[in-house]
Amino acid sequence: MNDWTLKDIPPQHGRRVVITGATGGLGYETALALAGAGAEVLLTGRSPAKGLAALARIRAIHPDATVGYDDVDLADLGAVAAFAARLAERQEAIDLLVNNAGVMTPPTRHETKDGFELQFGTNYLGHFALTGRLLPMLLKGRQTRVVNLSSGAHRLLAAIHFDDLQWHRAYKPWRAYAQSKLAMILFAFELQRKSDAFGWGLISNAAHPGYAITDLQTSGPRLGRDGSPTVQERLSSILAPFMSQSAAAGALPTLFAATSPDARPAGYYGPQRMFELKGPVGEAVIGREAQDTAVAARLWQVSEELTGVRWPTAPSPDAE
Repeated sequence: MNDWTLKDIPPQHGRRVVITGATGGLGYETALALAGAGAEVLLTGRSPAKGLAALARIRAIHPDATVGYDDVDLADLGAVAAFAARLAERQEAIDLLVNNAGVMTPPTRHETKDGFELQFGTNYLGHFALTGRLLPMLLKGRQTRVVNLSSGAHRLLAAIHFDDLQWHRAYKPWRAYAQSKLAMILFAFELQRKSDAFGWGLISNAAHPGYAITDLQTSGPRLGRDGSPTVQERLSSILAPFMSQSAAAGALPTLFAATSPDARPAGYYGPQRMFELKGPVGEAVIGREAQDTAVAARLWQVSEELTGVRWPTAPSPDAE
C-alpha cells in the first residue's frame, strides 16, 4: 500500500460519483483523479463561479471527462434536501459519495442556518443529512462506497460533548473542529455496521489527508476577522515547508478509500510519515473514542433528531 499512486486507481468507467466541497483543495483533486479514471463526477459546492472554473480546469486536463456541478450548502439543511431532490430527478443511482467539504477553526463561534455550531453543523450534520437523503440512490448503486473525511485531530482533544454539542457554553475552535471530525469517523463506522445489519451492501470507510495545504487552513481562521495574518497562518507558514504535503498528495488516502480493492469496510486511511502529517498512503491510527460503539449509536440517534432525517430501521427487502 505504501507505494499506492494515482496509477493504481482501477478504471472507473460507468461509476457515478458525488463529491462535496469539490471546487478546490482536496475535493477538486479527488474529482480530477476520478474524472481522469473515467468516472461520471458531480462536483458540489457553494459557489457556481468556482464550480464552473473547476469544471473548466478538469476538462482542460481530461477533455473527455464527464463532469458536472451543482450547489449544495451543507450549513443549510433545506439546501441539502433541495439538492438531494434535484439529483433524484436527474439520475437513479450513485456509486460513490465522498463527504469531503468542511470548515476549520473559525476564531469565534458561528452558526449554520439551522442554528448549529458551524463546524459541527457543516462538517458533520450536513453530511449526515445528505447521506441519509441520498441513501435510496446509494442503495441502487453498484459496489457502492461512502467515504467520510476525518482528521488526525479526531484523536487529539476530541470527544463528543453530548451536554453541549453546539458549544454554547465555551466555544473552543480546535476542540469544536476535533469533535466534528470525530463525529465523521464515528458516522463512517456506524454506517458500515448498519449496512451489515440491514443488508444495504455499502462499503463505508474514512480517510484523512494529513497536513495538506489547502484553503481550509486560512478560510476558517479568517472568518469574521480583518486581513491581518492569524497566529495559525503564521505558524503554518513556518511549519508547512517541513511538515506539509500538496492537496494532490493529501487526496490520495481518499482516493484509496474510494477505489482500491484493498480498502476495507470501516477502514481508515491516511499518510504514514511524520505523525501521519505527510507521506504515502496506509492504515491510519483510529482513536479510542472513535471505536466506542455506544457513543456512535447515541450520536446517530441525536443526529436524526437534530436533522430530521430518519434512516431505515429494518433490513432492505432485498437483503438475504
